[in-house]
Amino acid sequence: MKQLLTTTLATMLLAGCASAPQNSSPAASAEATATAQRLAPINEMFAEFWEANLEHNPVTATYIGDPRYNDRLPDTGTAAWRAKDIAFNEYWLGRAQAYDADALSVQDQISLQVFLRERRESLEGDRFPGHLIPINQFYNIAGLLAQLGSGTSAQPFASVKDYEDWLSRAGKIPGLFDTAILNMREGIRVGVVQPRVLIEKVLPQFDALISNDPEQTLFWRPVSNFPEAFSEADKTHLAAAYRALISDELMPAYRRMRAFIADLYLPQTRETVGLNALPDGEAWYAYLAKVRTTTDRSPAEIHQIGLDEVARIHAEMRRVIKDLEFDGDLQDFFQFLANDPQFEFESEEALLAAYNGLREQVEQGAEKLFDVKPKAGFEIRPVEAFRAKSAAGGSYQRPSQDGSRPGVFYVNTYDLPSRKIWDMEDLFLHEAIPGHHFHLALQQELEGIPAFRRFGGATAYTEGWALYAESLGKALGVYTDPYSYFGYLQNELWRAIRLVVDTGLHSKGWTRKQTIDYMLSNSAISKTQAVAEAERYMAIPGQALAYKMGELKIKVLRARAEAALGADFDIKAFHREILSDGALPLDVLDAKIDRWIDSQR
Repeated sequence: MKQLLTTTLATMLLAGCASAPQNSSPAASAEATATAQRLAPINEMFAEFWEANLEHNPVTATYIGDPRYNDRLPDTGTAAWRAKDIAFNEYWLGRAQAYDADALSVQDQISLQVFLRERRESLEGDRFPGHLIPINQFYNIAGLLAQLGSGTSAQPFASVKDYEDWLSRAGKIPGLFDTAILNMREGIRVGVVQPRVLIEKVLPQFDALISNDPEQTLFWRPVSNFPEAFSEADKTHLAAAYRALISDELMPAYRRMRAFIADLYLPQTRETVGLNALPDGEAWYAYLAKVRTTTDRSPAEIHQIGLDEVARIHAEMRRVIKDLEFDGDLQDFFQFLANDPQFEFESEEALLAAYNGLREQVEQGAEKLFDVKPKAGFEIRPVEAFRAKSAAGGSYQRPSQDGSRPGVFYVNTYDLPSRKIWDMEDLFLHEAIPGHHFHLALQQELEGIPAFRRFGGATAYTEGWALYAESLGKALGVYTDPYSYFGYLQNELWRAIRLVVDTGLHSKGWTRKQTIDYMLSNSAISKTQAVAEAERYMAIPGQALAYKMGELKIKVLRARAEAALGADFDIKAFHREILSDGALPLDVLDAKIDRWIDSQR
């Protein structure tokens, strides 16, 4: 009751329905205003947070299609910005903790639970010095900024202001690189450095981005593609400004960073590859495993889950091989899939055409399983050449919040013989429909939930949903031949293997060779893919755990619902319920589905 009265008073103060007594002191008035702000209706608080968050993280705003801060690029590696980030999260944690969850609706309780968790996890993670290792081959700020400036990513280039915004944002890149260099120097001093093998892969990425001719860089592409509506005066002015930016600021900064990495940083990198080899590394990895999976499972427990799943999937694979009457064992079949030319695409064009042809088929099949889908569309594009060698086989970039920029399913065409026909269907289901595109694009369009949930969310849910989506292939009308179905099993196996090798690398002292050998001996993956994947796990510890842990939870929830509801179970309703509140932590999702099951009885 005390909470209810306080909240009501706060609401009245904010609405102007009450005022402080005329004889109150300035301090008392300030305290009353602070109380009113602290206990404003919770969705007003969430909305206020989101506005502050976009200003605090302007590149995030760009990626969701909010153009207000497209000219800003904060130097997040500085001590001042990190201190500001801690203060930001402490402030909003304090605001949120003032609310009584029992007085809120179920939906607001979910939002509060997620909000508190995110703020606390962010603050907990501040003890770990990620800023000292800002560069790796998988997440390279130099490549990210080149993508932004190329005109093919989230940064818009449709108006003169858009072009001027990028001039302002890109002008801050040299400062970011200088901060990164200072942080890497400090990392060398305290023994927090990247594995040598990862940094060796970074240097070719820089080489692909550096040119003496501004017109041969990715940063020139917006100039090559001026909108037709631009006046000749605007084109002349902007071309000159971009030429000066690239020649006088960006290329010198890229060369300076490249030289530092090659001459000073690379010799100081480490031969070890696991996070546990760094100071406080075991605690660091345990934290990342908790955040990525939204569970309290230890790395040792996750490792065993992975081993058990590998054994289960191998058994199903052997059944498929037996049905095919293949003359050989599982390893022989892996080699057959990896090397037989019948499973290779003739060209990049043939690969892209096959994916576009599959799209219509899956869209038709989705009608049987889903009664919700996003309004925004998506495109299928090859991964850019400069990052293809180190990139995953596929990835997804969500559309802008207003739908003006479609989602993008990026398909890696590097080393074309390693991109297999039997791998195509499940990759499409994962990255596009009904995987990431259905979930991420639809999540942005949800009504009635705060923006921080529409544009954020738990990795375990996001990747777990996409892996679960792969399991729907037969119901969607694909996996009609045993090789494509085996391809699905191969990729499910791959996510189980990730549990084994990620924890092996970062908590059990596995070497790079040991990791690659395990992948090659337990799956049909090519050497090229095994190397890229192993080095990905080295670069982003814990992220690979999210897929299988999330998928297993969604499958458990579906089995629970089917058992409880029997003949009344409706697959469309279940999928709608899973998708209707965004990427929730797995324990929050569990409780939500339990409530839904009870409501269906």
